Amino acid sequence: MTEASLQERYAPHTICFGCGPANEHGLHVRSFPDGDECVCEWLPSPHHEAFPGMLNGGIIGTLMDCHSNWTAAYHLMRAAGAEHPPTTVTSDFHVRLLKPTPSGAPVRLRARVAEASDDRATVETTLSSGEIVTATCRGTFVAVRPGHPAYHRW
Repeated sequence: MTEASLQERYAPHTICFGCGPANEHGLHVRSFPDGDECVCEWLPSPHHEAFPGMLNGGIIGTLMDCHSNWTAAYHLMRAAGAEHPPTTVTSDFHVRLLKPTPSGAPVRLRARVAEASDDRATVETTLSSGEIVTATCRGTFVAVRPGHPAYHRW
């Protein structure tokens, strides 16, 4: 996609390993709104493998954590009618690795908000290779307030 992702639009200087556009060694997760969901396509490299041909579970967790977090932040921004998303952090997330994920093709993430309040959102995310869902995630993401180390990191 040539359009700017949520990360590039709202946090171009962020250095998060998973989603920071400014981290030259990061994964560069790029999340895009798609109706009530956010989507991401990401292409693994050989150094992301657990063993030949299969994506590392920790990389899968990072992809899902960052994409889910941005889905939550975008939802909270829109719900509040704000021009910029709040800085959100992961409160908890649970990844289920359903099948080995091949590393030789793009993976697709699709996330949606399942529950939300003014300052938090619970997000459900799938990671697919081809048409096969290989991992799922459910996590809660919270908007932080002044005094939190992540406040205004975007």
